[in-house]
Amino acid sequence: MDAIRCRLTQSSSVGVVEDEEVGGAPRVEVSFVTSEEEEAGPSSDITALVRRYRHGYQKAGLFLCVCVVIVFTTAFLLAYAVFGGRYHCSLVGGGDEEQGGGAKPPAEGGAGLYLGELRLMMRRLLQDEDIHNTVSRVSRANHPPGSSDGTSLASEVLRRFRLLQMDHTWTESLYATLQFPHRSQWSSLWLVDSAGLISEQIPLNPSDYCPYSATGSTTGGVVYANYGRPEDFKWLESAGVSVVGCVVVMRVGGGVSFAEKVWLAERSGAGGALIYPDPADLPQDPRRLGLNAHTAVSEHVHLGSGDPFTPGFPSFNHTQFPPIQSSGLPLIPVLPISATVAAKLLSQLSGASCPASWRGRLPYVRCVVGPEFSSGRRVAMSVHNVMTPVLLNNIFSSLEGRVEPDHYIILGAQRDSLGPGAVTSGVGTAILLELARTFSAMVKNGFSPRRSLLFVSWDAGDFGNVGATEWLEGYLSMLHLKAVAYFSLDQAVMGDDVLSAYTSPLLVDLLDAAIRQVEHPKHAGQSIYSQAEREGGSWRIIKPLFLNSGAYSFTAFAGVPAMELRFTEERAYPFVNTPLDSASRLQEVLGGRLGLTGRSLGELVGEMVLRLAHDSILPLRITSYAHTVLQLSAQLNKHSAELQSRGLSPHWVFSARGDYSRAAETLQRAIEYSDLHDPSAARYYNTRIMRVQVLQHPHHEGGVLLPVSVRVRGRDAVPSCDPRSW
Repeated sequence: MDAIRCRLTQSSSVGVVEDEEVGGAPRVEVSFVTSEEEEAGPSSDITALVRRYRHGYQKAGLFLCVCVVIVFTTAFLLAYAVFGGRYHCSLVGGGDEEQGGGAKPPAEGGAGLYLGELRLMMRRLLQDEDIHNTVSRVSRANHPPGSSDGTSLASEVLRRFRLLQMDHTWTESLYATLQFPHRSQWSSLWLVDSAGLISEQIPLNPSDYCPYSATGSTTGGVVYANYGRPEDFKWLESAGVSVVGCVVVMRVGGGVSFAEKVWLAERSGAGGALIYPDPADLPQDPRRLGLNAHTAVSEHVHLGSGDPFTPGFPSFNHTQFPPIQSSGLPLIPVLPISATVAAKLLSQLSGASCPASWRGRLPYVRCVVGPEFSSGRRVAMSVHNVMTPVLLNNIFSSLEGRVEPDHYIILGAQRDSLGPGAVTSGVGTAILLELARTFSAMVKNGFSPRRSLLFVSWDAGDFGNVGATEWLEGYLSMLHLKAVAYFSLDQAVMGDDVLSAYTSPLLVDLLDAAIRQVEHPKHAGQSIYSQAEREGGSWRIIKPLFLNSGAYSFTAFAGVPAMELRFTEERAYPFVNTPLDSASRLQEVLGGRLGLTGRSLGELVGEMVLRLAHDSILPLRITSYAHTVLQLSAQLNKHSAELQSRGLSPHWVFSARGDYSRAAETLQRAIEYSDLHDPSAARYYNTRIMRVQVLQHPHHEGGVLLPVSVRVRGRDAVPSCDPRSW
């Protein structure tokens, strides 16, 4: 006991007590417990033991509190990072809810810029003055492919692209066979007597011609065939009027291209064709801004696109290919004539009266269809054009995407024109350069596009989009997997009142969202959408692609969703494809609003390009094709009796439409319920979306697009209905 007591007496306890801070430092109190305090007996031992355990509980409690705080703080920060990010993304996507198209993916524009900020930046940077100045520069002289003026303009466009200091700027050259009037032997038109002797020569403008017309001569009676539509030739046949061996006279317009008119006339047995602008279709009143009665309208007559002597393969580097030509080249001579010449011919016709709807406004002309002249005379025509190999130059400039650089949004415009071409080439080139400048400036100001933007100036557009089609043929094996969409800017402004969009169904929802964002150029304070609703509905804006559209080849040939936008007036712009298509006349038609209208069109295209370049998931509604096919099926069902009489049935179309609809909805739901923050998942679904258009292409087989010599399709075929192929 004494030993133990001695040990306890010699030992001491040291306690450390932290008091509240004073002057920023803790006050520490040290207390000693001596042997006298411990000699209190057993009670003192118990007290010390209790004190020791109490001190242990305090330490454990303090440690537990610290752990709880740390866990709570960590959980809070993690929850904030996850749910706060989702909430932020939902806010960014919420403003575009009306754009539709399934999931609301995370907004990714780069450098902390949201879609709304990018939209405001684009509007601030777009300028209308540059558009007007460029149209004036481009249309100051004729600039056909291969000419000195055409080469000079190409150099200027290349220089302006390079000044923008985009990621890549280059040119691609190719040789194509184009047709021009013979320099010394002019095309002619005569009236001949019953013996075949020339009784009168009708004067023509030597520069007026239809590219790719057959050369040679023909003589025959004259038949008036209205617009040269299928129903017009059917009426002539039902009326017992034969066009075999005759020269058919047709009006410009009627929703039918020159090439289609000539093809239908040739198929009916005609020996030649004359095409004129009627005052009922193109204004020719000298008291108003209209076409001169002595002016003809020129247009190519190749039923197809691209170089007709290299059908289905590119014309790069003047490579020699087997001697083959497109079946879309006409076999009969064709000439454009003025309203004055047409009146001279049609006023001498005799024969059956034409339907009331065929009556034009040519002076002193009774509406009869021929084929005889009252004086027993006939018409003789001779065409002297020559085929010439011409070096073409397509000019490219691109901004590289930061996430999916191998996916391209393409914008293109025709650069050449047989005449001044304010509408034909000036407007498109001006808007193309302005959009390139705007997006280049946006990148310098912080915009980081997810996908690449490609701006292209095409050559030889007046000859059937030769430059664009040859480029498509050269890169066909990979383009349909890389191109997200194509926007044609050709003939984009011919007025400022009515908007028309010739488009693939996949782009309809994207357009609907864009027209709600852009102000109408003629009605301040009103969006294009609201103005269209006032005038009968925005659905009137949507139209199918047509053969001569700059966007047609991209969808019909390469399987790329494409669109061509156009502002027009109810009163047609009369100077397209004539020597009178100047910037001053276009400005007069627009009441001085050329720059403003061009800017509005550019903003509309820019809005759609911005969405395609910015959104994580491509804003293309794949279910839209189901509605399109349903509409076509309803039209097809009207002819079910005729089809059944030929052993055909439309039921497979209805079945395919149902399969496609279910497959598209399945893919759409999969996108909506996926983690779109995952870049690999977003890319996977974007690739499947891009495959929807190409896999419904009628010449797609085994993952490869098959070339064809002539492509004449006004509408898309039924899509592939197997979702595994998407």
